[in-house]
Amino acid sequence: MRLLWTHALKRATRTTLALTVACGAIAAGPFTTGAQAREPLPLVASVDPVRYMGTWYEITKLPNFFQRRCLSDTRATYALRPDGHIQVTNRCRTGGTAEGPEFDTATGQARALDASNARLQVSFLPEALRWLPFGWGDYQVIALDADYRWVMVGEPGRKYLWILARQPQLAPDALKALTERARALGFPVDQLELTSHLSARSPSPSGEGAGAGAAQTPGERR
Repeated sequence: MRLLWTHALKRATRTTLALTVACGAIAAGPFTTGAQAREPLPLVASVDPVRYMGTWYEITKLPNFFQRRCLSDTRATYALRPDGHIQVTNRCRTGGTAEGPEFDTATGQARALDASNARLQVSFLPEALRWLPFGWGDYQVIALDADYRWVMVGEPGRKYLWILARQPQLAPDALKALTERARALGFPVDQLELTSHLSARSPSPSGEGAGAGAAQTPGERR
């Protein structure tokens, strides 16, 4: 998910998650060496698009400009499009009260860059402008639970990172293991911000990961 310079994308920069990576060159974070920032990220071997669809809750993220208005309840919902691409709907709470929260929503598109489906690009440009060669940001799947209960997404510059889960909370041991993996890859994890979910409801199991029981800790089978 690099800021877009068009007026149309000002609306997208108000949005949520993790998936709204911006366009252009990304500078390395202050705790990332130049060599690490240039090294390709080791990605998961494959992602099943059907199992990946549905709602993911943001657990933690590296702070970024385009989520600056998000106060809590950040989530992303993915749905397969008839053309084979993925519709991305990002949503977060930006104000209001407990009884009447205010939310901001933006809809974009993701496209896979290879058959693994682990390396994607995302755009929140208006659909009529998505043919343009700019306005697409990297979305790379670094770690994924075997039962699709959690995922870690980043980009090669190590400036953007998200840990997402199917439920509003993630087991502390799983979060710690993912954080340490991100640290080893050169992400500035000391800057990670936890996301609160004040009004989140657990998503229905349909289309949002298979199996029951606790999510596996990173390092177990993927």
